[in-house]
Amino acid sequence: MIENFPFYLGLIVVILFLIMLANKIKVAYPVLLVLAGLGISFIPGIPILHIEPELLFIIFLPPLLYEASWSISWKELWRWRRIIGSFAFVVVFLTALSVAFAANHFIPGFSLALGFLLGGIVSPPDAVSAGAILKFVKVPKRLSSILEGESLLNDASSLIIFRFAMIAVATGQFIWYKAALSFSWMLIGGVGIGLLIGLIFMKAHKYLPTDSNIDIVLTLVAPYIMYIVAEEVHSSGVLSVVSGGLFLSYNRHQFLSSRSRIRSLNVWESLCFVLNGIIFLLIGLDLPEITEGLEGISISSAIGYGVLITVVLMVARIISAYGAVVVTLIARNFIKVADSRHPGYRVPLLIGWSGMRGVVSLAAALSIPLHLENGDPFPQRNLILFITFVVILLTLLLQGITLPYLIEKIHVPDPDQLVPEEETELLIRRELAEKALEHLHTNYSQLLQQQPALQQLARKWEDNKLMVNDTKMAEECKVVYLEILSEQRLWLINRNKEEETLNEEIIRKQLQYIDLEEERLRYI
Repeated sequence: MIENFPFYLGLIVVILFLIMLANKIKVAYPVLLVLAGLGISFIPGIPILHIEPELLFIIFLPPLLYEASWSISWKELWRWRRIIGSFAFVVVFLTALSVAFAANHFIPGFSLALGFLLGGIVSPPDAVSAGAILKFVKVPKRLSSILEGESLLNDASSLIIFRFAMIAVATGQFIWYKAALSFSWMLIGGVGIGLLIGLIFMKAHKYLPTDSNIDIVLTLVAPYIMYIVAEEVHSSGVLSVVSGGLFLSYNRHQFLSSRSRIRSLNVWESLCFVLNGIIFLLIGLDLPEITEGLEGISISSAIGYGVLITVVLMVARIISAYGAVVVTLIARNFIKVADSRHPGYRVPLLIGWSGMRGVVSLAAALSIPLHLENGDPFPQRNLILFITFVVILLTLLLQGITLPYLIEKIHVPDPDQLVPEEETELLIRRELAEKALEHLHTNYSQLLQQQPALQQLARKWEDNKLMVNDTKMAEECKVVYLEILSEQRLWLINRNKEEETLNEEIIRKQLQYIDLEEERLRYI
């Protein structure tokens, strides 16, 4: 491990450069990272990386799921709960079923149980890949919300299928009532444990004498505890992290100070940035270990099976997307649905094509044991690993590269955006100013007459209240403002150097204020 440390450090540098390149050429960075890992793996003398599945599940999965839970809008998640639930559970099951029958029919030696095992592995789309792609193109809010919500929950459903399929392969039997009870416990137990631990952490943040540093560490610890506790009692660790993260995210303003919220946001963005980069590079680097395990089957045949399963996944998801539309159109005659308007052919096509696979699929495949409980080799383990790698690679390349062009080509209108975002933002700012002035004049009218600082705040809110649509700071003005802030920063640094008796803490405080002002420019 120590002798390979420079290699691992070099990989971090490679990840950073590749992500910068991806942003430059407007390509989803998971695509470049997987290709780079694949290319690096062929370099002679490169250490062969052995990825432990526990490493992926325990170290990577909880924080990535937790951060996604904090980022998603609970309001949007609840609004589109039916379509998100159908894709996260029903579509995942139908996809796994399609893969099971296809594998059983076309791949020699694949039983239905093994087919379901493979289906549970490759059925969940990857959240990171879709999010990285949607960064570069504008899509309706409802579409991004559906994709984010689905990717947050489908990991749990696919891993549940995977677990039951593992039992069926290992024991050779499937007892439906035991499976139903186990499934119920995984769902109810996972959600309940996540909410309970989330409540405990919320009380700890709220009533213990924490500061921003302690708050950040508690947020880092929380997803791991949620995941490990749930897995120890054989419920869903994924659902535990997701439910606990959603609960804490929804109540964040009740127990976290503004300083803790701002600083933790920066910490979590950096952490997940590194974790996502590492995991996609590792997918490519793991190819030599996967190919070495193929015995009794040619590489070309294994690639053919991988292509077959990839096609089945793509077709099944697209058909399911259109099937969901049909079900919604029928259901609107009997129940109230979130939106009964016909979405047309374009939205289901985009949802169906947004099915890139990633870290969860790889981790699940790697977690297949080498041997059954009776000591026999696990059947088709190495082929399942190879097919999973091919599926991840092909979906990232084919769908990941073409999805932005597909979005721009078919141009899906946003039926929810009746007013431009800029106008809505200005309206909210005016209403905020009115609310502030109303509170100030109602509760502190006498103090307002005595305090110049409050009078200055009142004038500021009056200006915000009287804003018109063209008062938002133009880009040219922002450039000038940034130049002025840079001049102020340089003047403070030089002043600090010139005066030996000047307290440097005062200078640092002013420099931090300039940094905050520069950051504020992003929101005006």
